[in-house]
Parts: sequence; structure tokens; C-alpha cells
Amino acid sequence: MPVPKKEFGVYVHWPFCAAKCPYCDFNSHVSSSPIDEARFAKAYKAEITYWAQSLDQNTPPINSIFFGGGTPSLMSPDLVAQILTTLEEQWGFDSNIEISLEANPQSVDAANFKNLRQAGVNRLSIGVQAFDDRALKALGRLHDKNQARLAIETAQNNFDRFSFDLIYARPHQSLESWADELQQAFAFAPPHLSLYQLTIEPNTPYKKLYDAGKLAVPAQEMAADFFERTQELCTRAGLPAYEVSNHAKEGDYARHNLLYWRYGDFLGLGPGAHGRVSIAGQRYETVTKKMPQEWLNMIEEQGHAIEQRSVLNKQTQATEMLLMGMRLYSGLSLTQIEMTTGHTIADEVLTSLVEDELIKPQSNKHNEKRLVATLKGMMLLNYLVSQLVDGLELEHPACK
Repeated sequence: MPVPKKEFGVYVHWPFCAAKCPYCDFNSHVSSSPIDEARFAKAYKAEITYWAQSLDQNTPPINSIFFGGGTPSLMSPDLVAQILTTLEEQWGFDSNIEISLEANPQSVDAANFKNLRQAGVNRLSIGVQAFDDRALKALGRLHDKNQARLAIETAQNNFDRFSFDLIYARPHQSLESWADELQQAFAFAPPHLSLYQLTIEPNTPYKKLYDAGKLAVPAQEMAADFFERTQELCTRAGLPAYEVSNHAKEGDYARHNLLYWRYGDFLGLGPGAHGRVSIAGQRYETVTKKMPQEWLNMIEEQGHAIEQRSVLNKQTQATEMLLMGMRLYSGLSLTQIEMTTGHTIADEVLTSLVEDELIKPQSNKHNEKRLVATLKGMMLLNYLVSQLVDGLELEHPACK
């Protein structure tokens, strides 16, 4: 089996938003005072310098960068450019690098799109969430559907590659209204769409409303209908799913997200950012300080804001590979799991899942064993992955 090309990505977290959405559990904050971007620029640069001194000398050039949040489109283009310049100085950029940034459709953000492109961003991901004004208000969004359309058109005029997000299985939403929203999305001929089923996350206002019986979401069977209709309409529109929540034309897959799903190395920068990096043959999980002010203080005091840096054992790596890789419609390589972690999955577990029509084992021309979820398996992905994790076996005692 050919050895996969080693890729290296960077995630940059910008923790501030104009407003906090009631369904969101991300590390985002609404600041009551102006953001000191000069101070943040120094902190990001110091964090990059720390990691440049810590990672292996043979770390490859950066293949992908993703600015997430929060609302990174509220960052000044100059701050984005400073971060990109510092990253390129330390590791260099792959000739085909993808630099993505999340944006909101408010007019102040859209007015910034051209300048963000000039700063070095070459792919935009817009948080549209709905083409229905009532739904947008319920979701706590600050834009309306007309602003969403204008933002998409602005992105089309400034970026060769862009995507936008929509949320489905919302309270009071019908299959017909969702199909109509998808048709509105298809009218823009987007190269990529991210379509997420609404989930009720802990410690959010939506969770409190749900627990109090004041927020109704579709039952499991209805949610499955939404999922199936989404696959059907997107496939017909030339945007088949390549991951459980992501649809794209061939060649327009989100390369940074593929890095996650294929279990590549990525550096996490900014408040609360997570990373997975390899140093001297060991794979590490890294987590930075979550609160922005504490993150700033730690970096200014010691050059980094790492709150957790722990070695991932082979069992954990195998589990994470399953959690990430089974999200892909192309599946994941059982051969690669075995080579990387020394673990296999018990034959009786695989046989049972095949009989239940949740997976379809495959092999390619390199005799690489692959594990691929069926459509039914994708709809029961959490259960499927739990069964695979429970079936992990240590093939080689030395690989612990």
C-alpha cells in the first residue's frame, strides 16, 4: 500500500462574535469593549514562534489553514495577513494551499470580503443557516435572507472557492419548506454546501428551552426523513455528499476538513483551540486556554497558552481515527489503522455490522482494506462508530 503524503494544517481560532446564537456551544464571546487587535497580533505571532521551536524540523509546508470562531470575518484583514505572513515564514506554504475563513452574512462582514481575499484568504465559508427570516430570528442570527443572498453573491465575485452552511430539522420546519430552501441554495450553483442537522447542545439556551418543553425538534424518524431528502436533492443537483454533513462538486471538497477526517496533523492556535501534532514519533493532543483574556496573559507571560498537552496512546488514536474517518462516504482504511496503531477490528463485529447493512467492507487496487458506511449506517453513525470502537483489538502487543 502506498504511504499517504504527510499533510500539515493550522486552525486559527478567533473567539469573538457580534452576538451569541442560542444553539451554539463553540468558544465564542461578545465583547463589551473594542478588541485590541495589536495585542492579539503579538500573541498569535508569539504562539506561532513557540510551536516553530517545538515541532519537528521535518514538519512539511502548511497544506491548509482554517480561520474559525467566533466570527473571523470580523477580524481586520491586516490581522489576518499578519498571521498568514508569520505562518509562511516559519513553515512555508504548499503550492496548492487552501486558506479558509468563516464569515457571517451581515453587511459589515460582506464589505470585508474583498479585503480578506487580498490578505491571502482563498476560500470563504459563510454561515447562512437559513433562507427564512422567521427561522433566522429564532436561531439568533443578525442577518436576514436578503443579506444572506447578497453575501453569497459577494463571495462569488471575490472567491473561486466558497461554501455556505444551512441548518435543517429546525423547530416547525417541514420537509417541503426545507426542499424549497435547498432549491434556493442550488440557484447560486455553489461548489460546496455544509448542511447540518440541528442538535441540542449542553449548556446552551436551546438546551434550557428544550428541557423546559418550550422547544420541539423533529423526532428521530422525521430527522431521518430530512437526512434522506437532503441526500436525494443534493445528489440530483450535482452536489453529492462526501461527508455526513458536507456536499460538493468533484474537486471542491474542503481540504482542511479532510485533514481532520483523515486524521492528519494540525496545529491549534488561539483561545480554546485544539490540535493534533506529532513530535519525535509521538502524537499529542493540545488544548489552549479557553478564555481570551487568560489566553493573552499566558502567552505574554510564558510564550504559549497550552492548558493540556498529552500523548495519545495507540488505542485512543484508533478510536479517533474511527470517529473521524467513518464520517467520510469514502470510508477509512482499516489497513492504515492497523499500520498506525497496531489495532484491528474483530471479524465478528464487522460481520454483524455487514449483516445489519450498516457497513460495506471494500478493497482497492492496492489491496487496502476499507470500511465504508452505508446510507443506513450514516443515519446511525454514532451507534455504528460505538460498535466499531468496542470491536477494536490489539493486533501487535508492542503497539500500546
